[in-house]
Amino acid sequence: MRKIGFWLSLCFVLVNTIVAQNLDIDLLRKINIERNQALDPAFKFITNSVSPIGIGAPLVVTSVGFIQKNATLKNKGYYIGSTLLSSAVITTTLKFTIDRERPFVTYPEIQKLTGAGSASFPSGHTSEAFATATSLSLAFPKWYVIAPAYVWAGAAGYSRMHLGVHYPSDVLVGALVGAGSAWLCHELNKHLQNKKASLSASF
Repeated sequence: MRKIGFWLSLCFVLVNTIVAQNLDIDLLRKINIERNQALDPAFKFITNSVSPIGIGAPLVVTSVGFIQKNATLKNKGYYIGSTLLSSAVITTTLKFTIDRERPFVTYPEIQKLTGAGSASFPSGHTSEAFATATSLSLAFPKWYVIAPAYVWAGAAGYSRMHLGVHYPSDVLVGALVGAGSAWLCHELNKHLQNKKASLSASF
């Protein structure tokens, strides 16, 4: 609980700092209004890829684990899935608690280029992307997993601003929530595995 409290406190400090300096909307205007419109289809594709990849990653890893009868691989799949669930719970709780309006609602000059449902803060797409990227990187710590995972997650976060549906602070905190959820679940999973090994050794 203390670790979760630390992450949430850090998120609020960062958001308050950005908003107080009026950087949030100024930066979003530059990204959205002055964007390269030729990149709109690419960023729409990246945004739309978040949920399929986020859901598909733990399913694929777990399925391969079952096919190969590999307990370690199955455990990694469960870990990635638990990370996404934890990130979704924290993100949804913050959205309903803070209930921040979308930028295109408050500032009509912001151009909305994709669908946007619930409250703005934090970015659910970004938290899901970074939860996926970080959990994959911790489960499979190889450069060829880490590099493309974070490039994709970063592009997903940027796409939410390019498409006009999130403030920079929404994206920043979404990334922190996603990465933080992955790290917390990783530590908890490691603790449980060590405890399980200790119990097995005692019998």
